[in-house]
Parts: sequence; structure tokens; C-alpha cells
Amino acid sequence: MSGGPRATPGLPTGAERLLITLAVMSATLMQVLDTTIVNVALPYMQGELGANSDQISWLLTSYMISSAICMPLTGYFTDVLGRKRFLLLGIIGFVAASALCGIATSLGEIVLFRLAQGVFGSALVPLSQAIMADSYPPEERGRAMALWGLGVMVGPVLGPTLGGWLTQVASWRWTFYINVPVGVLSFVLATQYVPDTPRRTRRMDWTGFAILSAGLACLQYLLDRGQERDWFSAPDICIAAAVIAVCFPLYTLYSWRRPGTTVLDVHIFQDRNFAMSCLIVAALGLGMFGGLVIQPILLERLLNYPIFTTGLVMAPRGIATAITMVLVGRVVGRLDARVLIGAGMLVSAASAYAMTYYSLDINAFWIIWPAFVQGVGLGLIFVPLSTIAYATLDRARTAEGAGIYSLLRTIGGAIGISVSTTVLTRRAQVLWNTLGGHITAYNPALQAFAHRHGLSATSPLAAAMLAQQLGMQSQTVAMLDVFKLIAWSFIVMLPLLLLVRGSRRARPGEPEAAEPAQGHAALE
Repeated sequence: MSGGPRATPGLPTGAERLLITLAVMSATLMQVLDTTIVNVALPYMQGELGANSDQISWLLTSYMISSAICMPLTGYFTDVLGRKRFLLLGIIGFVAASALCGIATSLGEIVLFRLAQGVFGSALVPLSQAIMADSYPPEERGRAMALWGLGVMVGPVLGPTLGGWLTQVASWRWTFYINVPVGVLSFVLATQYVPDTPRRTRRMDWTGFAILSAGLACLQYLLDRGQERDWFSAPDICIAAAVIAVCFPLYTLYSWRRPGTTVLDVHIFQDRNFAMSCLIVAALGLGMFGGLVIQPILLERLLNYPIFTTGLVMAPRGIATAITMVLVGRVVGRLDARVLIGAGMLVSAASAYAMTYYSLDINAFWIIWPAFVQGVGLGLIFVPLSTIAYATLDRARTAEGAGIYSLLRTIGGAIGISVSTTVLTRRAQVLWNTLGGHITAYNPALQAFAHRHGLSATSPLAAAMLAQQLGMQSQTVAMLDVFKLIAWSFIVMLPLLLLVRGSRRARPGEPEAAEPAQGHAALE
């Protein structure tokens, strides 16, 4: 076998791969940006649409629930419609729903259109990953996963920056309109260059879909609304938890007894590399998304950074991830992927530990460099992890595997966000009471604080200023506890690498490990 790139029959040429990459990455970036680009615009939307803070949060919940429900259908619709037709349908639907969100005049309308966005956009990320994996020869698949990972990892980081800028210079409606030109570009390129796959007759498993959808919808609802509803003290959260406890074991048993016929075949997890990659990418949710939720609170509420400045300060994390992914994509085929992932976990843990030294007196540089280092760590993890996930998976199951992988990445992110916000809120409450217990009128520190501001220790204004400081300090220390938890989450994941099989080069005459013979024949 020659050492250089080979011309594999049935694969696109170099120029065609470039245009395919541009087409699917435009679709990917469009979809992942929408998970965070709207967040900073919510206060502006709340006032214009006449909604309260609980109602406006349904813009996020509706999108995430509909996306989670439809993502497992990627494999089914790829078989029935063909990969290219399904991709084009998703792009058209997502662009149309985005435009409708931009012209919406009421909360009900925009929630409905966000549901449609989630439905049509749910397959864009897994389809793009499957197309990228199948468009490149095995020896270049690491580079393909690096390019794909740029959109998936960098998009959510750049979303708040772009959303804040669009909201300031134009309107919150442009956080939706921005999808239209990107979607048109993606549609035109995909029409011309993305290869199709043969359509196969496949029966829709409505029973399995109903069971799985109920479980996923309730899981997403529980994770998204649990903290606001005070978790299991709310009856709707208890009902959601009960549905989850019934639906997931029931679906596992149902799918196991009907191999190859269910909407999401659990037998795919018999591939150990794929199963462990899915577990790791789900566990990464806390490290990937926990800091993205916590840092804007620190920057905007406690340090009084403007929205756009907050986005600029957070951007180096995404830049570091992008640079690292490009570099790792060039060497992932020559190094043991487990070594790269382990190094990334250690680097990410070290950066999260550095964040535990944040304070209210910190400057922008000491916020940027730990986040930059964490971006390097995540870049080291994501490319080899995506490569390992498909290294031994039958190529005929790439689309189904990509849907499951993206689903678990999404669920892991939701869990990470939920854990971060819950720990932050609960620890801030505990610290408020703990720190407040040291405040008495006879405390010399309290008297010195009041005298510095020309007040007496018992004046109402001094009490108000002290309450503000107490709230800020308790929230800051709670954030440090979250960063400690994030650091430990990376360390705890390290033993999982022992269960991953290392990649090896195929001997002459053998089929490539990433391209089993029967899977290749099924699609060519």
C-alpha cells in the first residue's frame, strides 16, 4: 500500500471534496449557531413579544426538544429518501423556518417556527458528518473530521458574539435572517456536488418511534426546565422523570428483540469503539458547554462587560479549538488516537483548574488564557474521538451512527448545562447563608466597609450595598466550584480510554479498518 493519498474508486476527487465540504459545513454551521446565537437576544425579544422570562425560554426548549426527537430518524430518512434528497429537504425547511422566525409577531408564532427549525435542522449535523466521512479516503478521514468539527465546536462559541453584534447593530430578527444567505449557498452547492445514496425500502417503526420520542422529549424537558422548576418538587418534572424511567428501558428491550427494524437499532452499540466514543462525547458535555454557560454570567453580571465585549473575550476559546483541530487532523492518522484524547483531557482539566482562581478583580487576560488552553484541549479530543467512532463501524451504518453520535452529544451538552446551572444556583444559595452568617454590626470589617463609603454600619444604604457585595461574592465562589467540577469531569473520563481499541493500519490485501468490505459494497 502506498504511503501517499490514493485514488479510491467511487470517491469524489480533490476539487469535488472541497465543494462538498463547503456545502455540508455551511449547513452544519447554520444549525449549530442557532443553538446559542439567540441566547443573548432573549431579553430584547422578551420585551418586543410581550413575554415573561419563563415564556421566552420556550424559544430554546422548543428547538432542543424537536431536534432531539427527530435526530434518531436520520438513518431511516436517509434510507428512504437518499442522503442528498434528505439533506436538501433539511436545508430548505431550516431556511424557511428561520425566515418565518424573523418575521414572527407573537410568542406563539415564533415558538411554532422554532419547533420547525428543530425538526428540519435535526439531521443537518449528522448528515454532514456522514457525508464527510464517506467523501474522504480512510487515510484522510482524520482531516475530514477536523473540518467537520470546526463547525460543531466553534459554532456555539461564536454564536453569542455574532448574536450580540447583530442585535446591537440591527435587530434580534437578524439572528434568524442570517441563516438565509448561508442556507442558499449550502443548498446550491449541495445540489451540484453532494453525492446521493441508493434509496432502500424501509418500514417505519411507529411504535418504537413513539416510545423513544416520549423518552427524549421528557429528558430534554427535564434537563432544560428542571432548575427553574426546582426539580422534583414540581409535579411536571416528576412526571417527566417517570416517563424517562419507563421509556428508555422499554425501548432498549424493544429494539434489542427486533434487530435492524427499529428507528434506532441498539445493536449498533455492539461496536465497542462506537459505543465508547458515544459515551465519552456525552460525558464531555459538562466540559464543553458548562463553561459557556458560566462565563457570560461572570463577565456580564459580575464584571459588567457589554454583550459584544463578552463575545470577544470568549472567542479565543473557539479560535484555539479551530487551530488545534486543523493541526490534529493532519497527524491523527499517524498517532494513537487514545494518546491525543488523553492529552486533551489532561490539558482541559488543567485549564478548568486554572479557572478556579478567577475573582472579581481579574482582568481580561486572566480570563482569556485559561479558556484558550481549554480550547486546545477540546481540539485534541474531538477530532480523534470522531475518527475512532467510525473506525470499525460498517460504512452502510454511517448515517445512522452519525445521528446517534450527534444525539448523544446534544444530550450530553444539555446534561452539562443543567448540572452547571444547578450547582451554581445551589452553591450560591449555600454560600449566601454561610457568608451572611459572619455579618454583624459589631464586625470590624463591616464597620470599615461602611466608613469607606461614608456610612454607618447600621444605615439602610450600607445594608443594600453589603447585600449586593454578598450576592456577587457568593455567586463568584459558586462559579469556582463549578470549574472544579468541570476539571474533575475530565479526569474521571480518562479510564474510559482503556476500553477503546487503538487504531492500526491495514496490512496489504486487507480491507481498511474504517471501511469494512460489505459496508463499502452496500453504498457503492
